[in-house]
Amino acid sequence: MYSLSPSSSISPKSLIRTRCPSQTHRVTPGRLVIQCIHRHDSTNASRADWQSSCAILASKVVSQQQDTQKVGGADNITAVNGHKTLDLVPIENLPKPLTITDFSPAPMHGAQIRVAYQGVPGAYSEAAAGKAYPKCEAIPCDQFEVAFQAVELWIADRAVLPVENSLGGSIHRNYDLLLRHRLHIVGEVQFPVHHCLLALPGVRKDYLTRVISHPQALAQCEHTLTKLGLNVAREAVDDTAGAAEFVAANNLRDTAAIASSRAAELYGMEILADGIQDDSSNITRFVMLAREPIIPRTDRPFKTSIVFAHDKGTSVLFKVLSAFAFRNISLTKIESRPHRNRPIRLVDDENVGTAKHFEYLFYVDFEASMAEVRAQNALAEVQEFTSFLRVLGSYPMDMTPWSGADNITAVNGDKTLDLVPIENLPKPLTITVLSPALMHGAQLRVANQGVPGAYSEAIAGKAYPKCEAIPCDKLHFKQWSSESLTTQFSL
Repeated sequence: MYSLSPSSSISPKSLIRTRCPSQTHRVTPGRLVIQCIHRHDSTNASRADWQSSCAILASKVVSQQQDTQKVGGADNITAVNGHKTLDLVPIENLPKPLTITDFSPAPMHGAQIRVAYQGVPGAYSEAAAGKAYPKCEAIPCDQFEVAFQAVELWIADRAVLPVENSLGGSIHRNYDLLLRHRLHIVGEVQFPVHHCLLALPGVRKDYLTRVISHPQALAQCEHTLTKLGLNVAREAVDDTAGAAEFVAANNLRDTAAIASSRAAELYGMEILADGIQDDSSNITRFVMLAREPIIPRTDRPFKTSIVFAHDKGTSVLFKVLSAFAFRNISLTKIESRPHRNRPIRLVDDENVGTAKHFEYLFYVDFEASMAEVRAQNALAEVQEFTSFLRVLGSYPMDMTPWSGADNITAVNGDKTLDLVPIENLPKPLTITVLSPALMHGAQLRVANQGVPGAYSEAIAGKAYPKCEAIPCDKLHFKQWSSESLTTQFSL
């Protein structure tokens, strides 16, 4: 030990020691020990004065140590959930980590689901989206392609798109897009179509010179329009509600639109004729698309959709269909589309010359779940005869009774769409709006493993500033994160 006196030349820094060479002391990690040893000598200094000096030195050392610990480190966390530092949030208000019990198919049919559809507000596709996902946030898109991309880019959680109509037949564009994109069919909705003839207030049928609507709507009302004495020009537009919006926005008093009664309410138009479709049993089938498939089940009726191609002649199609017939599996639809990569197949025969055959892709829907052994065996046999086979989805069948088209489930939080002012209606997404840059902005929901304050949360805040961080208790949540609970994940 050292001893000091008032006249000693030893520096005061030597008073600060973390360990004494002559004695053993138990010291906690990171804590400094101050030892002040005094021995009486000729200076006759006051013991109390030197103890005071040692206390002052000790206080300065502790203060410097605390300042060093506050500089840098993990406390410099990017804002998460709207807070610059997480200690601003009361402990009792911190979000609880998600557990495996929180994941259930039920939330997928509730609120806060973002559903893309083609058209503008008031379209039949929007009503079908409301039936598939009540109280969803409907996102209008100007093209079918945009709806597909909106789901792939995480702008929407689902897409609800038409694939066939009981009168007009298949919507071939969406069948081609199903093959081009990697989305999965997770459900179907059958929606009754109820067409109305709409015009501006005060306009009579005698004043009309043209009728505009979607091509299928015009075809579905052709005979009724003739019976009404409307020998007018008929022009096609992108969708039915868009026709009503066009007439209202341009104040066209010589033009009528074929659309739903809901579109008449939205755009301030009058109904000149109600239920003008040629056949009252006018049903459109929509499919629900998602980024990930659902787990097939056997406790309720399921339907499976596939697409395949073959290169060995037309006899292969018979063998493929026999694979389902032998197992008593009912087919509900078969559709052929040109094989774009190889539209023509040449067959050489030395006796008759060269024959040219068109090549097709075949879309098939059958009533069975992929969880059933008979369906698995059928597809195993189909794969032996085909050059290409893809399962588009195995999903529950729509068993709900048909109701009138005006009985629309609440969409975007409104039971009736006319509660929304026309100027506040959402504008359809366009192809130029879809950009990956949007995915690195605010309002993203990012899942992280751990509780609030974990390093994963800090990394999520750095990757996506001002994001909504969602804590999870386990790592194997990735397969659930795509089910619209989260839009990104960070581990």
